Amino acid sequence: DDMNSEFYEHTMDKLFDAGALDVFLTNIIMKKSRPAVKLSVLVRHEDVKRLSAIIFNETSTIGIRKYDVDRETLDRSIYTVHTKYGSIKVKAAYHLGTLVNYAPEYESVKSAAEKVKAPVKEVYNEALREFMKLSEGKTL
Repeated sequence: DDMNSEFYEHTMDKLFDAGALDVFLTNIIMKKSRPAVKLSVLVRHEDVKRLSAIIFNETSTIGIRKYDVDRETLDRSIYTVHTKYGSIKVKAAYHLGTLVNYAPEYESVKSAAEKVKAPVKEVYNEALREFMKLSEGKTL
């Protein structure tokens, strides 16, 4: 509740660079109705001490709550589709071998959009169309 909010981006970057699986912030109300930000970090057991050190060194916290969480993930693949804007990476996720989710990778879309000075949403949608053509009737 007492940390400069400008420090969060740097802290999140350090945690990701150190191997955090995910890092996210949640606005909360603490005792005495004080607004605060909860920093949540998903880590592997072997990384807990190292990432805890980053949190203690980079934030104003004086304590960390820890608990085990189970994680289940889908199988993933990255494909490259060729669009009129250039090559775009698309992440696809599979459940038991069936394609269930797919989305263009934001950084790939952003880079292509900046190169050709096109709206990000236009490049994103074009990448989706090309991926759907690629995946129609196929097992990727």
